[in-house]
Amino acid sequence: MNKSYFCLFLVFIITSCDTLGTPSIAIPIQSPFPTSTPNIISPTPLIIQPSLLTITPNITTIVQITPTQTTLPPPTPTITPVLPTQTFTQPIIQSVAVEILGCNTSLDILNGMGEVTNAFVTVKNTGTVDLPNTCALLRAIDEGREHPDKTVCVDNLPLQNQVTLKLTVDSTYQADTIIQVDVTTNDVILLRVDRQSCRDISLFGGAPADVGVIKPAK
Repeated sequence: MNKSYFCLFLVFIITSCDTLGTPSIAIPIQSPFPTSTPNIISPTPLIIQPSLLTITPNITTIVQITPTQTTLPPPTPTITPVLPTQTFTQPIIQSVAVEILGCNTSLDILNGMGEVTNAFVTVKNTGTVDLPNTCALLRAIDEGREHPDKTVCVDNLPLQNQVTLKLTVDSTYQADTIIQVDVTTNDVILLRVDRQSCRDISLFGGAPADVGVIKPAK
């Protein structure tokens, strides 16, 4: 018998007879894993033709710069300081100077009086303002009735001006008379002067001719 046929027969007999009652176990046969085709790496050289590659050299140009000096204008101030304005205000001063030039006596029949004493007084405005309603009043120690010319006024005595006034009081006949003169402006007394003995004005050129005339002070 052929050896191959005998082997097949023997296998048939063994598989068909179950003497022990135990089924046969099939042994798996592992097939070999398929193998992948390995990657073939072949570097391809980079070929650059000399005619296509142009190298431009770097060119550095040096430009000489001449510095120029520019004068900047001074800054314009935005805030202007305001300086205080000093205004000089002259103080208000009311003052006078009084000079009794002299006296004389006379008879006043017109006013029903006997002997009267006349005093000639110069009033000067020495203050800083005009003197409105400036008056001179005469008093005597032996004065009798009030004479109408006891007080004489001017409407206004300007600054640095003067006026000579004639004042009269009723006095005792042939008696030495002590006199007093008050100078007022708007009824405010500015100065009071007196004379123990009023000199005779006839000895000093007589009565002045400019009585009542306002003129610049000497």
